Amino acid sequence: MRLSSPEMLRATMARRGFSMSRLARYAGCSKSMVGHLASGHKTSCTPDLAVRIAEALDVPTELLFMPNASTPRRRNDNMAVSR
Repeated sequence: MRLSSPEMLRATMARRGFSMSRLARYAGCSKSMVGHLASGHKTSCTPDLAVRIAEALDVPTELLFMPNASTPRRRNDNMAVSR
């Protein structure tokens, strides 16, 4: 899932009194992962981790994360196999 904004994550952590270490411990991930998300160096994570982070911070997942946009696959007719 894609992080809505690093600023929102940091603000939510601050409001809830969470350090990066504490959030990592509650969400079951590394402190560096939380740090990368909070700094904007990483912009996405697995859906499972997104849910755990939101639950740890006691906020709806949608406040912090949005689903990754999937790119529809286009059929390439020029490469169709003839039988």
